[in-house]
Amino acid sequence: MCGRFSFSPLAKIIEDRFDVKVDAGQYTPRYNIAPSQDLAVISNVKKDELSYYKWGLIPFWAKDKSIGNKMINAKAETITEKVSFKNSFKRKRCLVLSDGFYEWKKINPKEKIPYRIKMEDGSLFAMAGIWDTWRNEEGNWINSFAIITTTPNELMENIHNRMPVIFHKKDEKAWLNETDTDFLQSLLNPFPAKYMTAYSISKLVNSPKNDTPEILKPVEYNF
Repeated sequence: MCGRFSFSPLAKIIEDRFDVKVDAGQYTPRYNIAPSQDLAVISNVKKDELSYYKWGLIPFWAKDKSIGNKMINAKAETITEKVSFKNSFKRKRCLVLSDGFYEWKKINPKEKIPYRIKMEDGSLFAMAGIWDTWRNEEGNWINSFAIITTTPNELMENIHNRMPVIFHKKDEKAWLNETDTDFLQSLLNPFPAKYMTAYSISKLVNSPKNDTPEILKPVEYNF
């Protein structure tokens, strides 16, 4: 799964990389992003600006928003079959922006070590997302999203059995613009390991309350 990530570049860097407008008053660098929070995405209905959607997909037909707590990820292999995801896959897709994500490697039955996984050159990247809109009892609309995951590449398989779908830059606009679902599903592959790197980090990342640059620093563990 993908349950935590970061997105902390300067607004100008985001604008240059993704060709979008960033509201400096709304954007905040984040180092320890967690589910249920409102996060920066680029949706297929507002392709030229950052939008802020809640992480944890709430389908339009849901009776209660708590369902979103269980739907932070959607598996690429079954996304066209699951009732909760297939409509969004066809019509409501987004790019979830990141500069690194976190995963925990199981060392022994009692110990897990957190890792930061990023592009080897430190560049920004976009993860595959789907979204939906749900109306609460007060009549307010909530936009929410899930990150699509796939099987691990050679780097990730030593850490975890899933990883987020990360796009090659050339495929990002296609994810927002294309309508052919067979083509879209062909994009949902593991990103090549040769362009990525991973290192162990502090267990500060275990708590979403710790949202500081300190989390990004490498930490070595001895067992």
